[in-house]
Amino acid sequence: MSRASITGEDGRCRCGWCGGDPLYMAYHDTEWGVPEWDDRALFEKLILDGFQAGLSWITILRKRENFRRAFDGFQPEKIARYTPKKLDALMQDAGIVRNRAKIEGSVANARGWLDIMEKEGSFAEYLWHHVGGKPKQNAWASLKQVPAETKESQAISKDLRKRGFTFVGPTIVYAFMQAVGMVNDHTVDCFRHRQVKKLGR
Repeated sequence: MSRASITGEDGRCRCGWCGGDPLYMAYHDTEWGVPEWDDRALFEKLILDGFQAGLSWITILRKRENFRRAFDGFQPEKIARYTPKKLDALMQDAGIVRNRAKIEGSVANARGWLDIMEKEGSFAEYLWHHVGGKPKQNAWASLKQVPAETKESQAISKDLRKRGFTFVGPTIVYAFMQAVGMVNDHTVDCFRHRQVKKLGR
């Protein structure tokens, strides 16, 4: 699907990537592209995007509540102190993606988040600074036009990795930026494009 398509029985035109899965459609309609300014919520979404690497987002979406349970509500202060015993327990948890590198990476990322909070005062402000403090409004006619990464995602990726973060390559970071509304990448024929465009700070 290169264009947004009418999906479901409501007749609304949506970005083609969400298909007809009710969970995916709800995520598209209510979350994706909405500007996020909460420090902890941004941390959670960055971690989940890292776990998505090599997988489809719907796989992570279906396991999101399990992730929240397993990772103590994505509280960075707790994750940063995870012991080898806790990591072993997570590797036995069938409700999440059991990937040792990604699980260990969540600990490194939690420590990186705490460092940014200490030095910058806000994870949100640190991230949003890269796009001038407000969402970048795009106007894509089709999904084929949407880039996999941008100079902004490359810059964020480079800086995060310097700070010890893992699974934050420029493509993962751009998917994250789309999800948290740093860019509005709903295609112009999607009903959410205009709605999201009105959101901001």
